[in-house]
Amino acid sequence: MRIATYNINGLNARQPVLLRWLEQTRPDVACLQELKSPQERFPQDELRALGYEALWLGQKSWNGVAILARSGLPVETQRGLPGDPDDVQSRYLEAQIDGLTVVCLYLPNGNPAPGPKFDYKLSWFERFNRRTAELMASGQPVVLAGDYNVIPTGRDVYKPERWVDDALFRQETRDAFARLLAQGWTDALRQLHPEQTIYTYWDYFRDAFRRNAGLRIDHFLLSPPAAARLRGAGVDVEVRGWEKSSDHAPVWIELDA
Repeated sequence: MRIATYNINGLNARQPVLLRWLEQTRPDVACLQELKSPQERFPQDELRALGYEALWLGQKSWNGVAILARSGLPVETQRGLPGDPDDVQSRYLEAQIDGLTVVCLYLPNGNPAPGPKFDYKLSWFERFNRRTAELMASGQPVVLAGDYNVIPTGRDVYKPERWVDDALFRQETRDAFARLLAQGWTDALRQLHPEQTIYTYWDYFRDAFRRNAGLRIDHFLLSPPAAARLRGAGVDVEVRGWEKSSDHAPVWIELDA
């Protein structure tokens, strides 16, 4: 069973890239972030033609998440991150698919830091950690997939000394991620590739992709029952090089069925 996550950086602008990638790689489940599209503009018919049913949570011009599945319509279990009824940003979607709980998340960027956007990032992170503790306590196989906007360690960024004051790498952000992992989650890519240089994002500027000056900010975290089924993990790096592609590359894992 292949599960993928992909920040597409604008559904309308990247739809041909998305459809090409889905047609070529055929993941069983795909989690998408940063749709930047209202609810009514989601390409349901085009995805259905490729064999996917979908749940999505859109937002005009900003944010937006979706979960696609080839086995039928995912069973929605949570729409929006609990804990703040005044939070209207579309960043969290949760569903049951073939016995798995799949979470698609787009954690706030938080820049500039310090400031209100960074405060929102940390507040969202704490709400997220409360929700993940509940999911961990369920004892079920759970997959947390998405763009976390977190660089976990210096190994996960090109020239880490340049990022020490960035919201993605500030100590408060990494501490929140460490508290999440301490609940018992497995970082799938690091579990299988502990020493490898792995990036999932390359800026459009300064020829970053050609120079491989990237970041690892798109992650799969697995509960113990899901981690026991982990058999493969990687990044579709070549997709980042396609014309009019996102600044992220798709990330994937393979689980025993």
